[in-house]
Parts: sequence; structure tokens; C-alpha cells
Amino acid sequence: MGEISRRDLFLGGAAALLPLDGPQDRRKLKILCAGGHPDDPESGAGGTMARYADLGHDAVNFYLTKGEAGIKGKTPDEAAEIRSAEIGKACAILKVRAIFAGQIDGATEIHAARYDEVRKIVAEEKPDIVLTHWPIDTHRDHRATSFLIYDAWLRLGRKFALYYFEVDLGAQTQHFHPTHYVDITPVVERKKEACYAHASQNPAGFYDAYHEAMQKHRGMEAGFKAAEAFIRHARSRDETLP
Repeated sequence: MGEISRRDLFLGGAAALLPLDGPQDRRKLKILCAGGHPDDPESGAGGTMARYADLGHDAVNFYLTKGEAGIKGKTPDEAAEIRSAEIGKACAILKVRAIFAGQIDGATEIHAARYDEVRKIVAEEKPDIVLTHWPIDTHRDHRATSFLIYDAWLRLGRKFALYYFEVDLGAQTQHFHPTHYVDITPVVERKKEACYAHASQNPAGFYDAYHEAMQKHRGMEAGFKAAEAFIRHARSRDETLP
């Protein structure tokens, strides 16, 4: 990481704002954003992923499930088909590609075989940076995603930078105290559009009510109109965020 200017520090160094503008950061990166459900990567880190994609990096959304339990009155297969189509629209907006772990919404599992599945997926992708759910979360699928990714990070030798994102303004993610912020002001409308691509999920109910307020709040903390906040694992390498 290059030298951080006074503008790039929040409250005397409490949280670094890392601009992707140094000569050491011109290499192409692989960024993987892991979420439990079809709208989690978009709502938790969609702005950051859009910024990475715009800078020419390889940005990948990883979905633990296809949202099989997410549409009332639909069978799991019907819901998965609908929500997979929504993923396609959202990823096209953000300019990222999608990969899937194949678990089932509402019935996610954490055991040896599941740890191995996720580790193999992550190993194949060879990411430089992984963004995922903060583990203190009221939704078990979010916790499962976080633990599976954390285990992959450990077993792969901590080779990639590990950052955690937040969702739903304290209603789900809790005890979240950011170490890093990303200015998403230039892409905030694209993030909203990507979240609204998940039409089956009442996007006004989750984006307008929670995420819009959250990114404005984090923006005020960091000195931007809108920001996404992250916690870097203390033993992770400090890879540059956009």
C-alpha cells in the first residue's frame, strides 16, 4: 500500500480510505465477493465491485445459494430459476460474473465436505481479495457463508486479503466497526439498479429502507456522499481497496 495522505485518514487514522491510484496497484486483480443469497453481494458490496470492474479488474460474485426459499408461493426450483435470472441482470449492471456453491437457501450447512467444496471453489478462482459477510449476523446463511470463506482463507494459507462487509443497517449485521471505507458515490445509481434487479425481493423494502441509509451514514463517517464499509481481518494482508 502506498503512502496515505491526511485526506485518506478518518479521525486521525481510525479507518483508512484507500484510493486505487498508486503505481503499485496497476496490476490486474481478482476480487471475489461472497454472499449467502442472490442479493447479498449486490447490497453489501455492489458499489465496491462496480468500481473494481470499472478499473479493469476481474470481479466475481459468489453465491452460496440461489435463493430457493426467497419467494413466497414458489417451489424451491421455481424460486431458484427466478432469482438466478435476477442475478444475471444484476451482475450485468455491475460488470461482474457469477459463480455458485450449490447450497440451498434456508438449509445451508457447515461440515467437512462443505468446507472442502468452498475451499476448492476459492482455490480455483485464485482471488487477490475476498469480501464476505461479517460473521456476527442474525441470518444463519450469512453466518455460514462467512465461516466457510474464513476456513478457505485459513486452509489456503491466508494468501488473499480478507475483508468483511455489512448488510441491513444493524438489523442483520451487528457489532460492525469498520476499518476501511470505499467511496461509491460515482457508482451509487448502478448499485441501486443492481439491487432493484432483484424484483422478487421487494427492493424498496431492503435497499431503500436499509442500504441507502447505511451507505449515506458510512459516507458521512468517511467524508463522502455514499460509502461502503469493511472490516479487514487483522491477520490479513492489506490489499488496496478502490
